[in-house]
Amino acid sequence: MINLLKNLVKARSTADVGELQAAKVLADYFENLPVDVNVDNFDGNRANCNVRVKSTGEKPALLFVAHIDVVPPGDQQWDFEPFAGIEQDGKVLGRGSADMKAGVAATAAAISEILAEGTELKGDIIFTAAAGEETDSCGILRFVNNDFDTLPPLAGIIIPEPTGFDIVTAHRGILWLKITTKGKTAHGSMPHEGINAVVHMATLINALKDFKIDYPAHPQMGDCTMSINQVHGGNATNVIPDNCTINIDIRPVPGQPHQDIIGQLQSVCDKLTAADKDFQAEIHIDRSVGAMESDNNSEFIKDFSKITTGAGPITVVYTTDASHLTDLNIPITIFGPGETSVCHKPNEFVVIEEVQKAKEYYKKIIKHYLT
Repeated sequence: MINLLKNLVKARSTADVGELQAAKVLADYFENLPVDVNVDNFDGNRANCNVRVKSTGEKPALLFVAHIDVVPPGDQQWDFEPFAGIEQDGKVLGRGSADMKAGVAATAAAISEILAEGTELKGDIIFTAAAGEETDSCGILRFVNNDFDTLPPLAGIIIPEPTGFDIVTAHRGILWLKITTKGKTAHGSMPHEGINAVVHMATLINALKDFKIDYPAHPQMGDCTMSINQVHGGNATNVIPDNCTINIDIRPVPGQPHQDIIGQLQSVCDKLTAADKDFQAEIHIDRSVGAMESDNNSEFIKDFSKITTGAGPITVVYTTDASHLTDLNIPITIFGPGETSVCHKPNEFVVIEEVQKAKEYYKKIIKHYLT
């Protein structure tokens, strides 16, 4: 299991490289086991690895959904090579070690050991390790669109993201918007002949500084959040800019319609246009992913808690591929090894003892629901 994890870390799977190598590493792990394995290669170097353990079919199946892509190591200095897959002081170090190749390795090892023990399964195990979770969720969307109709009924879905073994049953969504102000270009020495899109963007940013999206707060997550995180405008110092763009990261809460948010921002732009006929702004959607919330009173969630830590479910503010599975109306839990505090940062690591603990939890879950 730990060698698998180290090899997965070594298989650099950032968006520019793709997930194909990591998918092959995972597929090779299952090569001599009685499972159906498929590396679904698409768009050149993108790939999902899909695994299925067939059973007698007497019970509903379990679906494990992971991702094998990782974010880039970034420009900040690391204390070690990000993709070396080093084992040191009881930890595996490297980009993706926690997020979420530890969960991938623990799930694979749990399946392997269940098979080695000769456990008779009455329900199938389905495991997909998908591409693109950190960017556009292309892998899970492909799985849902192409593969889901071939699956048996499901008892529940487990997503082995790094939660520090908290049982997560709800999280925010994503709405990434791009707002562009339009102007009129002119020579920098004659600004009166142009319309400065950057100046108009400054007006919009000031209007949004204290803007609050109107929607009831979620009992656990609180309010929807909004952050202006990028500004792009102008081509040269001596040219009046005819466009300027901001990128906004909005994190809606469960049940919050994305179009309502866009409508509220459009109202802000409309007011600025009414006050200045030269003000023009256009809103475009870059990414839209719904929030996720499972029913904590479902038998699956209640049993899952008893089988694992005994703790009650919690909510988190980040987003996972679970958002693309909510329409299936199947209970979802997010539960796995590693701490979110080390994700997307330099010197990422996971404690080996936690990976081993995760494997045992997943074995208990499989045996409870499928035997």
